[in-house]
Amino acid sequence: MLTSEKGYISLYMQIKELLVTKIRNGEWSPGNLIPSEINLAQEFGVSQGTVRKAITELVENNVLNRKQGLGTFVSNHDPHRALFHFFHITDNKGHKVLPNSKVLSCRRKQASRKEVSKLQLPAATPVIRIERVRNFSARPTMIETITLPAEPFGNLVDADDRELPNTLYELYEKQYGITIHSADEQLRAKAASGHDAKILNLKVGTPLLEIERVAMTLDRTPVELRISRCSTENHYYQNTIL
Repeated sequence: MLTSEKGYISLYMQIKELLVTKIRNGEWSPGNLIPSEINLAQEFGVSQGTVRKAITELVENNVLNRKQGLGTFVSNHDPHRALFHFFHITDNKGHKVLPNSKVLSCRRKQASRKEVSKLQLPAATPVIRIERVRNFSARPTMIETITLPAEPFGNLVDADDRELPNTLYELYEKQYGITIHSADEQLRAKAASGHDAKILNLKVGTPLLEIERVAMTLDRTPVELRISRCSTENHYYQNTIL
């Protein structure tokens, strides 16, 4: 029940939560046009300004996307969003380009202790572990290990590696109905192992940038653990803070 009485959550925050619920429960799917501010104000019995404030905050959080002259849509994953919202590697000239990828392996494994912790899984849960190399200008630059719960991603092991798309978040959304909305990242320096060195054509011990990312749904349920190790000879990590 909406209320503006003292001690309760503000009206616009209540509206924001109602909008998020519509997305979370599938009433509004990724890419859908949502009702107008006027219609939503009438539905919730609040002012149009209150609805606009809630929508604006969701747009700023990349949950919704305003398109001039068309309306407001539920954000969905495409290469543009993958590049500008979730990818932070830039070349030494300041250019950001989404790299191509080649899958090296896709296997069903028992979750490690770290994977259990990061993905909040029960002990000994089966997971799907993908390893791939990412090429910048045809040069192997980054190696990634991607871990997903076997439920619901188990059938990925049956797919031809060539069928796995470059932008996996698109696959999660379109094939499994799971949309990645946010991610927590940790960065640290790592020395290239023999395995890393062979794939990236480097010397063993070469310093690499390791990016550990836990990707989450709108309600912050962990979906993916991704560990990327990147050569920084020609690339660096850039994240703009607004």
